[in-house]
Amino acid sequence: MKAIVQTGPKSVEIQERERPTVAADEVLVKVHTAGLCGSDAHAYKYDGGYEWIPIPRIMGHEYSGEVAAVGDDVEGFAEGDNVIEEPIHDCGHCFQCKNGQPNVCQNFSITGMHRDGAYAEYVAVAPEHIHAVPDGVPLRHAAITEPTSIATRAVLDQSVTTPGDNVLVEGPGPIGVLVAAVADSLGANVVVSGLDQDASYRLPLLDDLGISTVNAQSVDLGEVTERHTDGIGFDVVFDSTGHHSGIGTANDHVRKGGQVVVVGIPNDTSQVTLTSTVRGEIDINTSYGSTWTNFEQALRLMERGEIAVEEILDTSYSVDDPSAAFEAFLASETCKPVFQFS
Repeated sequence: MKAIVQTGPKSVEIQERERPTVAADEVLVKVHTAGLCGSDAHAYKYDGGYEWIPIPRIMGHEYSGEVAAVGDDVEGFAEGDNVIEEPIHDCGHCFQCKNGQPNVCQNFSITGMHRDGAYAEYVAVAPEHIHAVPDGVPLRHAAITEPTSIATRAVLDQSVTTPGDNVLVEGPGPIGVLVAAVADSLGANVVVSGLDQDASYRLPLLDDLGISTVNAQSVDLGEVTERHTDGIGFDVVFDSTGHHSGIGTANDHVRKGGQVVVVGIPNDTSQVTLTSTVRGEIDINTSYGSTWTNFEQALRLMERGEIAVEEILDTSYSVDDPSAAFEAFLASETCKPVFQFS
């Protein structure tokens, strides 16, 4: 089978690999569409914190596909079913798992990193990690269920966002775009901030979705906050930048008594002055990964047409030239490129 294999830092190539054999307790999935996300880009660069990934490795963890074979001991799935995988597998027995917090499992493993992933024509997976895709969700849309589930957790579980709230989302990467889309689906008044590098593709994408944007390098974000919130400040600010300055900027533009939710993982340490945070009784929360429920929420939002998936997906990149997609993503020339295997 055809597979996209990482062979070194910034080195990916197409290889022919053996189709996975399906064990009695596994399901074989024929991959339809697989997405590229920020963690894939970090792995591609072999950034700090990703050097533990064994190379060569078939990459990819966001995907959708069709069940091609079912192990003898598997119940609940049949050949031909449309499915997606929860790619972060929890252990089920650590304190966090038993405490209802599997998204922060102590012993998690990730498809495409700890084991070969879904940038391939077939992948074998245990059924407990699979969700059925509703009939109303096309497979190419279902491929971004995992990042959408991260957004549903951030907005629906970890934030206090309600209809009519003024919301700022910092960073128009894939997670930022999806956080904005989920918050918008609630009826919040959403603004997404980006930088010069986002002005050619990512901010216009959001504009086309009807979500307000600002280039914070060419327009004073403070003036936008003043105008958009009548000088009060944003009710909720989501930091999805993955940059160490994001939380400080969020703190500057959230209202007193408001909330900051950090979704992106800061790329470096930083010093944040918390005097105004304490005096303003600002709630700082974090959001990491997602749960089974968040995956189901993501699928239902897509089924209802609440997420403009067709506009967010970029299908212009070929499986046969994967480097082009990675380089374009790193240059902010695209937002959510996907590889189509079927």
